[in-house]
Amino acid sequence: MSDSDRIPVVSYFGPGSQPPEFEESFQYMSMPSAMATYHQPQVPEPEDAGDIEPALKLLQRVLLGLQHYPNKGNALFPLSGLNQDSLRLVNQMMGVGEVSATIGGASLETSPIHIQESVMAGLWRVQQRDADDNLIWDGLEVGAVPGCVSELAFAEAASSLDTDTRNLPIGVMNVPSLLSELADKIAERAQDRAHEQPAHVMNLTLLPLSDADLYCLGERLGVGPVTFLSRGYGNCRVGSTACNNVWWIKYFNSEDALILNTIEVTNMPEVVMAAPEDIEDSAHRLQEILEIYR
Repeated sequence: MSDSDRIPVVSYFGPGSQPPEFEESFQYMSMPSAMATYHQPQVPEPEDAGDIEPALKLLQRVLLGLQHYPNKGNALFPLSGLNQDSLRLVNQMMGVGEVSATIGGASLETSPIHIQESVMAGLWRVQQRDADDNLIWDGLEVGAVPGCVSELAFAEAASSLDTDTRNLPIGVMNVPSLLSELADKIAERAQDRAHEQPAHVMNLTLLPLSDADLYCLGERLGVGPVTFLSRGYGNCRVGSTACNNVWWIKYFNSEDALILNTIEVTNMPEVVMAAPEDIEDSAHRLQEILEIYR
């Protein structure tokens, strides 16, 4: 937002140049107060770690997975069978990174899948529990995004969007044109077998939309099974919709105020994916940590 959008434009400055009401009420937007950054995991000294040989063997394989990505694609590493000391070490090394996700939906016969990126980008902790809170799966995965997200995000999604403009709610203004645009982009994405098309981004913040418009748009798109939360400056909340390859993305500042509202037609939004260079950096970081125990 430019200064001219925030305060009246005047041809002179100084006391009295603004009407009294602006002098009394004008406030600057708060700057971001915190940012999630990388912190080296706090790991125990080798002599205090206990029996961690199983963890070191597993993490050495994880390191190879990071080093060989993306040539060999995603790699899964189950944590079942690790002893208590080894599991404790893995937990301490992984920490909590910027991105987390939940996958629900009718396609899952049990409880939702919970995903947490580690402090090393591109290294994810993936867990699923049953209705009695018993652990079904617990493991690490190397990849830009866990494979289960790509597999399940649109497993039950509609291949087209309802663009019928009859009997629209009162107050709707611009939804018909948005629905038509989205329907075209969904159809184009379906034909893009090689995934060569760039994401199509619809910036709702810049459009004159009423509450009725947003409600109608949300109703037509529906809610999908995947929800991401990415923390950096403020939060970015990403949700799959019930229409194939359509994501609703909302950016909030550090005070949880909505600052950008977008819809993306893409296979996977870049904001939730670990970049190849970040995964390469994670390999270096994990190697440095493992050197402590050699």
